Amino acid sequence: MGGAESKDPRERMREYKRQINRAVRDLDRERKRLEVREEKLIIDIKKAAKAGQSQAARTMARDIVRTRAYCSRFYNLSSQLSAVGLRLQTLRSTQAMADAMKSTAKTMATVNRQLKMPAMQKIMADFMRESESLDLREEMMSDAMDDVFEDDEAETDALVNQVMDELGLDLSNQLS
Repeated sequence: MGGAESKDPRERMREYKRQINRAVRDLDRERKRLEVREEKLIIDIKKAAKAGQSQAARTMARDIVRTRAYCSRFYNLSSQLSAVGLRLQTLRSTQAMADAMKSTAKTMATVNRQLKMPAMQKIMADFMRESESLDLREEMMSDAMDDVFEDDEAETDALVNQVMDELGLDLSNQLS
């Protein structure tokens, strides 16, 4: 018993689960043996009935009834043991979830202690101010670039019109 106390809960749960699974397998094996015995008894009852041994057939029939009752009990016991195994698994999962939540709560508490709201608000205000400044500069650069390219467009239109006039084509007729 002293060794069982030194095991952590996970190891004990795993050991209990193994023991339950082993017991279920043993019950299933025994139930199968009883079913095989029942089949043999049915064959023996038929032989005894053919031989006219009704008392022997009757005794074997009682054995079959008892065997079927035992098989039924083994099914019930196996189901109950499986249910216990599932409950153990559920408990193990619940414990793992509780451990994860505990760890998360500790982490969140640590982050909350390290988070300085006034400093965070100042950082956010500085970020917004710099972002607005960058947006204004970008808009000014965009306007300047548009002004530069507008002059190029006027020259481009004039050059295209000159070439079209030389060719004797009317640009406005072709664009229509």
